[in-house]
Amino acid sequence: MGKTTVVLLSGGLDSATTLAMAVAQGYRPCALTFRYGQRHEIEIAAARRVAETLGAVEHVVTEIDLRTFGGSALTGDIAVPKGSRAPADAETIPVTYVPARNTIFLSFALAWAEVLGSSDIFIGVNAVDYSGYPDCRPQFIRAFESLAGLATRAGVEGGRPFRVHAPLIALTKAEIIRRGLELGVDYAITRSCYDPDTAGAACGECESCRLRLAGFAAAGAEDPAPYRKERLTERVGFEPTSP
Repeated sequence: MGKTTVVLLSGGLDSATTLAMAVAQGYRPCALTFRYGQRHEIEIAAARRVAETLGAVEHVVTEIDLRTFGGSALTGDIAVPKGSRAPADAETIPVTYVPARNTIFLSFALAWAEVLGSSDIFIGVNAVDYSGYPDCRPQFIRAFESLAGLATRAGVEGGRPFRVHAPLIALTKAEIIRRGLELGVDYAITRSCYDPDTAGAACGECESCRLRLAGFAAAGAEDPAPYRKERLTERVGFEPTSP
């Protein structure tokens, strides 16, 4: 296997596909996951399974508590929008946006990459079928690459150009799923829901679930992840996998 890279891994569909793509491109992936005070902490267990299954050479779970600031339905006392109240296709930035989250995550990834002697970071952001978050746009990725060259010893003294790979950024959710299936990603072990139950079953109604389910439907595949049966059968017309 070739060059070392840091891959941001949440345990969700997009980051799992991104890790698989990094492996397919010949990188030695070091996966980085955050316990940041998110209510959907079940994704951390999912990230561990994904890292092991897809062959991460190292997997670090680090803690930062963004509940200190709140400001998001994922880290504060704000209800996660469901159903018609979850504007998955709206132009406004939803309350599930976590302030500066990807900037913070990429900063940690940059620090680890510099220690590892790596110039590459992978992140599973998407600017097509996504929730309108400002830190998922191509402009943000380009700006962070510029920052990386200015803010690190490797960039200033060594002239090392850092590259932030965002291989999903221009893909639809269906295209992401098809690519992941081609690479052998087991989506049954991934978790994307913003408000799962205590057993880890997805609600089927939040914006993340809606985007994921629509992606699987467009890809002509069934989502193998567990959903709350009573919330999902009527919406998508098939019996979901039991937790």
